Amino acid sequence: MTTTPRPAGAPMRLGLALPQYGPLADPAAVPRFATAAEELGYASLWVGDRILAPLTPSDLYPGGGTQEHPYPAEFETFADPFTTLAAAAAVTSTVRLGTSALTGPVYSPVLLARALTSLDLASSGRLDVGFGLGWLREEYFATGVPWADRGKRLEELLDALDALWTGDPAEHEGPQWRIAPSTVGLRPAQKPRPPVLLGGFSPPALARVGRRADGWLAGWMPKQYLNGLWSVALEAAEEAGRDPGELRRVLRINPRPGTGVDTVADVPPCLDVAREEGITEVLLDLHYVAKDVDHALELAVELVAD
Repeated sequence: MTTTPRPAGAPMRLGLALPQYGPLADPAAVPRFATAAEELGYASLWVGDRILAPLTPSDLYPGGGTQEHPYPAEFETFADPFTTLAAAAAVTSTVRLGTSALTGPVYSPVLLARALTSLDLASSGRLDVGFGLGWLREEYFATGVPWADRGKRLEELLDALDALWTGDPAEHEGPQWRIAPSTVGLRPAQKPRPPVLLGGFSPPALARVGRRADGWLAGWMPKQYLNGLWSVALEAAEEAGRDPGELRRVLRINPRPGTGVDTVADVPPCLDVAREEGITEVLLDLHYVAKDVDHALELAVELVAD
């Protein structure tokens, strides 16, 4: 099964990761970066979510961690995603603002709904909410959340958020959370709720995208794997009685030395592949190749020119 083809020549919507971690972790620079990115014509701005950088983690970073370097050194400094998005929302008017991705199961749905609704209202309905399961057990332990059954916990989080965003009164009863029937006066600007995107690179994760989400937060990979996983989401959507053609794909590209996409000069061929596959939304993360915020903006200008 294939999704509805995109119109020929559909424009590529490029997004940028906001300066949030590593040498770019400068909360005071976010407004300047966000304003410049919008003026350059970027269509979206994104944040990630890292909670902890343990000295001896139990899990290696799936993007190429080793025993000597279990995760990128950039992860040792990480600004809060909600504060970062709020700073960007205050100085922009057209760009979409997204999370790629919050580690959903470690959050309380009541507190999360309040924060995300506030961001959607502050941005006049420009929020895209992305969730993933994460990969680091210590982040779960540090937040008092069990590592086991994290997929089920994410499913229930989505149920609870839907109730808080659309229920009147809002209520939820599940294995992890009980939300008593409550008045919730703060509602998202987008109706019935902000778009929900899910990450993941396993068949169960892609089936969840098809059943529950508005789209997939994909990562750069050989196109045979990209297409194989995407087909799982499309089939799951069809089986759930949803329109597969309505699902979005946001492709994340992280230029990083030693990955095959080593510099920003390697990005344009990736964009060509994305266009061939009908992908029209791309998130570019410059944290691994930029020395500081000013350098990141220079690279952003270079990418727009290319």
